[in-house]
Amino acid sequence: MKNPLFYAKVLLFGEYGVVQNSKGLSLPLGDFKGSLKFPTARSEGITESNRLLRAYVDNLAALNQSADLDLRFDMEQLNRDIAKGLYFDSNIPQCYGIGSSGALVAAFYKRYAIRKIDVERDLDKEKIKRLKNVFAKMENYFHGTSSGFDPLVCYLKLPLLIHSKTDVDAVDVPACKRGEGAIFLLNSGTPGQTASMINIFFEKLKSQGFRQTVKDEFVKYSSACIDSFMKGKLGVLFGDLKALSIWVYAHLRPMIPDSLLEIWAQGIQSDDYYLKLCGSGGGGYVLGFTLDYEKAKRLLKDYNIARIYRI
Repeated sequence: MKNPLFYAKVLLFGEYGVVQNSKGLSLPLGDFKGSLKFPTARSEGITESNRLLRAYVDNLAALNQSADLDLRFDMEQLNRDIAKGLYFDSNIPQCYGIGSSGALVAAFYKRYAIRKIDVERDLDKEKIKRLKNVFAKMENYFHGTSSGFDPLVCYLKLPLLIHSKTDVDAVDVPACKRGEGAIFLLNSGTPGQTASMINIFFEKLKSQGFRQTVKDEFVKYSSACIDSFMKGKLGVLFGDLKALSIWVYAHLRPMIPDSLLEIWAQGIQSDDYYLKLCGSGGGGYVLGFTLDYEKAKRLLKDYNIARIYRI
């Protein structure tokens, strides 16, 4: 049986904005990937992965009883495969904001969905919307509530421009350049907790003042970043990024790991790089943007960073 690979994803822009029905831009991340496999030898990691998949299969069995014909899975084959030791072989770190559960959901859908939505030909908005809805229900198990966007990017392996919760397009992004700049991942060293971070955000939304600044500033800066990035206007992009980084530092401080607060502020003050959340925050990766990657590496030498896009 073939073991197709499913990439991780990075939500370049739109964290927390997407849940407010505003724009987002998500890209597949080919350096991290996973696939469903059967063991050729036993190990503690493989056994644990199989145990976790067993629990997830119970969730799929419940979805299989719904009236939605898109949510039909070959449960007999799936249960046989679980009994044979099926596991998810992946280098995507869990709870780091780059789609570990999204890749797993995409892999399960590819292998076990009975009525797969054909995306090989004529990928249109209606198919994207149907897939997103299926993936949201499949991924709810991991996050409580899922938008479905992460598995969608992992499955399609295409950049997605999110206009709203119900309006998504596959898009082409500007090609990587050979410049000195970069978008990079910075490892905070601790996993994040998506559900708890989202709960904090929604608790803050109970304040009229916070709701207003999200609408007037955060959504504005994030949408501007998407527009300038897609148009390849680096000068404009970095101005928008600075405003976004400052806003997050001021208003979403609980989502920034304590170990990164100092370097976050230093980037804003020096203009050598800007940091932003990668997903819900609280740990895992954060995203960095710089026009001089070698300098940023020197300044952040005490941290594990990796370039994912040249600018």
